[in-house]
Amino acid sequence: MALSKDELKAKILEKAAKSPKPQLYIKDFYECDPDAKPRDIKNIANELVKESKLMFWSSGSTTMYAVPSRIKNEETAGGI
Repeated sequence: MALSKDELKAKILEKAAKSPKPQLYIKDFYECDPDAKPRDIKNIANELVKESKLMFWSSGSTTMYAVPSRIKNEETAGGI
């Protein structure tokens, strides 16, 4: 991992907040640190869920990650 844990958390949150899609697959976060192993990215994303900075979102067939405020805004606007 080239980035520290805190730097990677910040990059993941930034990507989740600025992405055109409100929900992202775990693979969408891989580009945040190309040197990190996919398992490390997943573990850090799951830590962010535990910290309530990200949340799981399910379409019924797959689980994605999202910033809680973006999901609530989309649901309120009828976007989902």
